[in-house]
Amino acid sequence: MGTVLSLSPAASSGKGGGGGGLLAEKAQGRVPGKGESRLKRPGSTKKVTPKPGGGAPGGPPGQPDPLVVQRNRENLRKSVVGPADGAKQGPLAVPVPTVPSAPQELHPGSGGGKPPPPPPPAGSRPPGSPRRVVVQASTGELLRCLGDFVCRRCYRLKELSPGELISWFRSVDRSLLLQGWQDQGFITPANLVFVYLLCREALRGEDIGSQAELQAAFLTCLYLAYSYMGNEISYPLKPFLVEGDKGRFWERCLGIIQRLSAKMLRINADPHYFTQLFQDLKSEGEGGDGSKHWTISLDR
Repeated sequence: MGTVLSLSPAASSGKGGGGGGLLAEKAQGRVPGKGESRLKRPGSTKKVTPKPGGGAPGGPPGQPDPLVVQRNRENLRKSVVGPADGAKQGPLAVPVPTVPSAPQELHPGSGGGKPPPPPPPAGSRPPGSPRRVVVQASTGELLRCLGDFVCRRCYRLKELSPGELISWFRSVDRSLLLQGWQDQGFITPANLVFVYLLCREALRGEDIGSQAELQAAFLTCLYLAYSYMGNEISYPLKPFLVEGDKGRFWERCLGIIQRLSAKMLRINADPHYFTQLFQDLKSEGEGGDGSKHWTISLDR
């Protein structure tokens, strides 16, 4: 950093060019005051210039102030030599921002924190959570349960057996497969639960006095189940029709739809309702006269 030294023309026009020495002698004989010592700072390189036309106090108006000359010399010496204590001024330290690292997982043996709580036992469950019930049954088991239910419901038919009802169901499903009305069989556990819902609400034991009446009513329930749960848009009427009067068939269809429309929609919308019906169908194989044709496994 450079400093410009400015001298008044009157100082340079002294005798024999000795104006600078005269000013230096005057400056050495001058004792600085209190205010002057406070203005001097070690790192200051400020240049003090006299006012134009001004001079030393109490002297001729053309001579510069000795105090101004002394300060200019001190500033020039500091700019060449450096600070008085000789210490080098290094660059200012600039803080560098740091990015916090991702928190590390604490292991139980590291001592960095508390170990994670042990997992709950297998049999425990959080308070307030619904209890999960697992019901296992094959398609054949549910078919036999459905046959047992219909036989107990139609108590007036003494010669009716569960196998006969199952044969009606399989005959309709096989006929639709052979005629190309469906690509895969309809008899599945979910569809059997739907058929059970319709039969439980539509079949009335006191109104059915023959196997022909039961077959007509049962095939009506099957037609609605295929139409609602089947993969095809429509199904032919012939495999489901065993009587000559179609009007009675459609009357039974409309009566079932009017009574069970809400439950038919709920069975697909409410999984708890479907599970309850599934359990009810399985329990049909355990009731009745005490005879059991198979083993039922229910896990809770």
